[in-house]
Amino acid sequence: MKLNMGQADRAVRLLVAAVLVSTILMQWVNGLLMIIAGVLALVMLGTAVVRVCPLYLPFGLSSLRKKL
Repeated sequence: MKLNMGQADRAVRLLVAAVLVSTILMQWVNGLLMIIAGVLALVMLGTAVVRVCPLYLPFGLSSLRKKL
C-alpha cells in the first residue's frame, strides 16, 4: 500500500489513542462506550503504526509532505 500519513497526523492519532486508553484504564467510561473507545483506540494506533489511513484512499487524500 502507498503511504498516505504524515508525521503530524501520526502524532495526533497516537495522542488520541493514548487518551482513549487512559479513559478506559481510569474507568471514566464503561459499558458500550468503553468498547467503542477501545476499538477506536486500536484503529488509531494501527493506522499510525502502518502509516496508511484506509479512509484517505478512496478520496485520494494524503497528509504526507510533497517532495519538491
